[in-house]
Amino acid sequence: AIVACPSLIIHTLEGSLKPKVQWLKELGMDDSQVAKTITKFPNILGSYCLEENLKPKVQWLKELGMDDSQVAKTITKFPQLMGISLEENLKPRVQWLKELGMDDSQVAKTITMFPNLIGSVSLEENLQPKVQWLKELGMDDSQ
Repeated sequence: AIVACPSLIIHTLEGSLKPKVQWLKELGMDDSQVAKTITKFPNILGSYCLEENLKPKVQWLKELGMDDSQVAKTITKFPQLMGISLEENLKPRVQWLKELGMDDSQVAKTITMFPNLIGSVSLEENLQPKVQWLKELGMDDSQ
């Protein structure tokens, strides 16, 4: 983690690093999931404020209907999600999924299984053209 994110060593142990690890564990992550999350995205410990960035995203995921285990699984699979803008990226993509006909439980399940779908795949350049292509094949939104 230090090689990928050397700025971690400038953060305080008690004031920044330990509270974030404890918070990840409170979400239901075990030690191996915490280690995997930090290895994939060390900035989760350093660059993002727990109160202003990380907790609001988790609260939003829960408001979508995700339970603690789904949230923990999602963050472990794609921790970069925690660094993506809620207002500019995540909410519009979830709204798009709902416009396709997904209900809240389907959205929660989709995010848990494929968190990069709302986090890293371009809506305009990737997702929308694929859906349009599938529609042209005769599939409708419910399929």
